Amino acid sequence: MVNHPSKTLVLYLLAICAFPGGRVLTQATSPAADDSPAPGTPAVLQGPSFVPDAKFQGSTLAGWHPMGQAEWSADNGELIGKGIAGPGWLVLDHSYQDTGFYAGFRCVGVCDTGVLIRATKTEGGIRGTFLSIKGRQLDGESLTLDAQGNIADREKLRDAVGMIRFAPPRPDPITLKSSPVIERFEAPPEMKVPFKFPDLSLRVGDWNEVEVLLDADIMRAYLNNAPERNQLSLATADDDMDSYGPIALFVGKGSEVHFKDVSYKDIGLRKQPLEEVGSGFRMQRVNPFYYNWTAAAADFNHDGKLDLVDGGYIFFGPDFTTSREMYATRTFNPSTEYSTWVQHAEDFTGDGWADVVATHLGLGAVLYVNPGNEARRWKQYVILPSMQSENSLVADVDGDGKPELIYIADGYMRYAKPDPANPTAPWIVHTISQKGPWQGHGIGVGDINGDKLPDILGADGWWEHPPQGSGDQLWTYHPEAFGRWGRIVPGGATMAVYDVNGDGLNDVVTALEAHGFGLAWFEQKRAKNGDISFVRHMVMDNYQTENAGGVTFAELHGAGVADVDGDGIPDFIVGKRQFSHLDDLLDADAYAPPFLYWYKTVRDPSAPGGAKLVPHLIHNSSGAGDNVLPVDLNGDGIMDIVTATKRGLYIFWGTSALASK
Repeated sequence: MVNHPSKTLVLYLLAICAFPGGRVLTQATSPAADDSPAPGTPAVLQGPSFVPDAKFQGSTLAGWHPMGQAEWSADNGELIGKGIAGPGWLVLDHSYQDTGFYAGFRCVGVCDTGVLIRATKTEGGIRGTFLSIKGRQLDGESLTLDAQGNIADREKLRDAVGMIRFAPPRPDPITLKSSPVIERFEAPPEMKVPFKFPDLSLRVGDWNEVEVLLDADIMRAYLNNAPERNQLSLATADDDMDSYGPIALFVGKGSEVHFKDVSYKDIGLRKQPLEEVGSGFRMQRVNPFYYNWTAAAADFNHDGKLDLVDGGYIFFGPDFTTSREMYATRTFNPSTEYSTWVQHAEDFTGDGWADVVATHLGLGAVLYVNPGNEARRWKQYVILPSMQSENSLVADVDGDGKPELIYIADGYMRYAKPDPANPTAPWIVHTISQKGPWQGHGIGVGDINGDKLPDILGADGWWEHPPQGSGDQLWTYHPEAFGRWGRIVPGGATMAVYDVNGDGLNDVVTALEAHGFGLAWFEQKRAKNGDISFVRHMVMDNYQTENAGGVTFAELHGAGVADVDGDGIPDFIVGKRQFSHLDDLLDADAYAPPFLYWYKTVRDPSAPGGAKLVPHLIHNSSGAGDNVLPVDLNGDGIMDIVTATKRGLYIFWGTSALASK
């Protein structure tokens, strides 16, 4: 029986996100999928994933000083290094320890550049942690300079796996074994998929961008916002986490490098705003511990009141101050452990009592059977052997009046249902897709084509429900990029399907990157021949863009859809899943406050697409887990919002003030 993720799951996750220490960079020869500029157009820089303390915008070298033989100058926000006489450094006149650094850079001719972090003074010169970009090679090094800035010694840094903040001890070379190889499915040429693995390598003669995050003893570096599995980023370990010193830019002999948008931050200083609950809500923190990343609601004890399940506990309504253990459980460590991914509450066994299904990435799904009036822990049964998607949904897909579980596993989009004659046995699986490179983030259900049948959505597009009575068959796949590549993978969380602009066609609202930035709604368009296409309207992007309401946050890993304000139009609720990949800097802006917002759907003919999504704060200190649960818990006709996160289980009780929004 499975109560919580095993070591196997943790090893699997570490393997797929491991960072190599040195990677060869290949010259880009084709556009990098959906968000890439067309060939021949200037590169669009994404900017830093953090809010910088400072950004260079001057035309003098004030605040910096040169060291070595290179010539340095400043012009209209650019820092320019020329290694005509030899290599050299431009050193910031301010020291940092835990450091965030970002810059756009352009090499003229040979590219030999990099950035030195924590340039610590030593008895004979300087020592620091160096990101080297030389030709098409990216490396992390421990560098020692003499008093004149010449490189006296260099040592390649060891690799550091992804989901940790502190590097483990150096491995014993005698017992060292190779890392497991994770297979990545490559779509056959005839399968038209919207995402191609992006080529974000060195752009010769054009602007590139680099971000370096040195926290404790791990340096993470990203070239052109490259995804980890693209192997164009790295994480390396420097055993000295106590060093302290300035940032220094490097230009090699014979190179000319231009830097712009040079930004930096003391990432050791973290700020949590005073707790604020949004207008129209009353907060109840049901439980302060980390048990799970989702909550589900049902009347588990047949008292006529909705209850909540969060991990191994049932919290009983209407006041949610009394709980009972569903299975033997414990709290999880927010820094180092994962809980269950998603829980669903329905009467899956057909005995009249609501049960719980929990899905676990990499481990499958478990059914917990409600014991009814018996005051004891629930029996549990493994009903699915594998699970590829981080979120799952329940909906009546086949029209039998009972909910099915919708998920991705083994490279297929699927739904599963219990055998009524034996509901605790492995469930009956229905595969609706070809085997494909379907993303594990982002899943939705709704009627896209208007035939009153539920279609299934993923980050890669949507699958059209076949006509009723067609029997088991593969559903027609329609490619659509409902996500985009970031540093992890495309796709968000729960995807909403509803008519955003009121034109009679259902649209799609979704986060674009569960571990990065981006929220958008996709306006459905119909051609005269009935063909369906979508136009993306950005709602929130990153720190470089103008976003709705001036709101920006990352890690949009949990979402839900409901009519929050009672105006008859669905709204979108979304939050940041803080410590999404544990307590480290693997994800964008990982230590920023965990915001939770609802986006009011406003139909406005003057807005792009005829509508806009307007953000309203729910809370700034809880965020979301793997879902957001909108539900009228107390039957007052006003929507309440429930989230289960690493900070605990929260109810945000909706009040009559929501109607004024």
